[in-house]
Amino acid sequence: MSGAGRGTGAADPDETAGPVSVAEPGERQPASGRPPRRLGRTRRSPWRAAFFGVIAVGVLVGVSYAFLGPKVLVVRSVVVSGTHLVPASQVRVAADIPLGEPLLRVNTAAAARRVEAITQVRSAQVSKSWPDRILITVRERTPVLAVARPGAAGSTSTAAGGGYDLIDASGVIVRTAQAKPRGMAVLWPSVPVTALQGSPSVAAAAAVLREVPAWIGQSVAVVGASSPQNVTLGLSDGITIVWGSTARATAKAAELSALMRTHAHYYDVSSPGTAVTR
Repeated sequence: MSGAGRGTGAADPDETAGPVSVAEPGERQPASGRPPRRLGRTRRSPWRAAFFGVIAVGVLVGVSYAFLGPKVLVVRSVVVSGTHLVPASQVRVAADIPLGEPLLRVNTAAAARRVEAITQVRSAQVSKSWPDRILITVRERTPVLAVARPGAAGSTSTAAGGGYDLIDASGVIVRTAQAKPRGMAVLWPSVPVTALQGSPSVAAAAAVLREVPAWIGQSVAVVGASSPQNVTLGLSDGITIVWGSTARATAKAAELSALMRTHAHYYDVSSPGTAVTR
């Protein structure tokens, strides 16, 4: 009876249960009875995503070019920024990038060099803006010194003409003016136009104007630069400052600021520590 009853009764739990995982010695069995799962790497590299993004853009451009034709990816506009002295139209002409030119064929480096050939342009950057624009960013030259032309007020020449050539730190004539701009110092003695560009003396004079304290720089009327080692400043109130070369600018500026409290009319700070006043 006991055997029959056992055959028709509830199944033995040991016989109906599924396979039982046996933990190895020293391994902890999870509470659910399931073997531990190893977690795979789910983190993706951002470089991989960027790579596939570039591929997708390339494919899109290629498909557009193939199905829509070469007239899609062409130059439709040339946008110029950063100009004040030079008209944007002059920059476009110098860049020589015709409308309708396929963007892929535009040599941006060559176009930038053509724009930089404009006298007033210090540097230019040309870039492509897909699908149909060219961007030209211009950095113009900034005049920092006035050079009296023959016949100008303050010039020793009696020749006709007059006015001033306004030059940048490289000695390049940015523009001309009939009257000296307010607050701009005059380079003295006047340097022939042919000797201005690339002149070390002009570069030194411009550098000294940046080095002196601002409250002094605003009063500079004349800058003498017979050589890069001999720069002299003439202030509007008649004070003369012998600065010398561009070396040790910070020490010179500090010493000059202290000495000017003596209200002298002549200061020589070309050799800091041995300044001369009178």
